[in-house]
Amino acid sequence: MWTVVYIATNSITAEKIRDKLSQEGVLVTLRAVGASPLGESRSVEVLVPEGEIEEAHEIISETIGK
Repeated sequence: MWTVVYIATNSITAEKIRDKLSQEGVLVTLRAVGASPLGESRSVEVLVPEGEIEEAHEIISETIGK
């Protein structure tokens, strides 16, 4: 089952996190949340399989700290 491990405020941040997780061998997918009047997503959920939550949190902490 896929679990949300982070909610990014924009797609650029979400893609940065997705790329880093993928580089570290973590399966990851993104899901847009809501939509602005122009049709662009406001927030983006970063999801990983349940078994990779802890590893994903560690990687995300390192990634957003940079």
